[in-house]
Amino acid sequence: MEYWDIYDGFRNKTGRTMERGPVPEGDYHLVVCICVFNSDGKLLIQQRQPFKAGWPNLWDISAAGSAIAGESSGQAAERELYEELGLRHDFSGVRPHLTVNFNRGFDDVYLVVKDVDLADLKLQPEEVQNAKWATEEEVMQMIEEGTFIPYHKGLIQTYFGMRNGYGTHK
Repeated sequence: MEYWDIYDGFRNKTGRTMERGPVPEGDYHLVVCICVFNSDGKLLIQQRQPFKAGWPNLWDISAAGSAIAGESSGQAAERELYEELGLRHDFSGVRPHLTVNFNRGFDDVYLVVKDVDLADLKLQPEEVQNAKWATEEEVMQMIEEGTFIPYHKGLIQTYFGMRNGYGTHK
């Protein structure tokens, strides 16, 4: 069984945990998203399995998932990237590029530039059926077609725009 740390609305741990599931009103949990870009500026995307409860068969960013109880954001990012794609990346001492607040939590986004050979990926059979590289334009087209999770297009543009560094300025 998977347990999550519970946070208050200002991202302070409450000292409570909950079993994975719907988060009660007034409580929040931590999610991480990892976008892996290659040196050509393409995003590594994954296709979700058809039997996944959320967004079956749709394409998604490189990796994402909830932090489990006791994990830091960086530890969760490291675990999710390895579990879903078999990729190792050291997130110790690395801050997320941005945090997106949502109704029941905080979504820490990590942007990584790393050249990866698709043949070296080890896709998690419970979650991922395929992976490929895609340009920003291809991802936007897939959102339009309904084959990619319907992220806000501006958010995807932000990921592509910020992939080489931190901050609001170039």
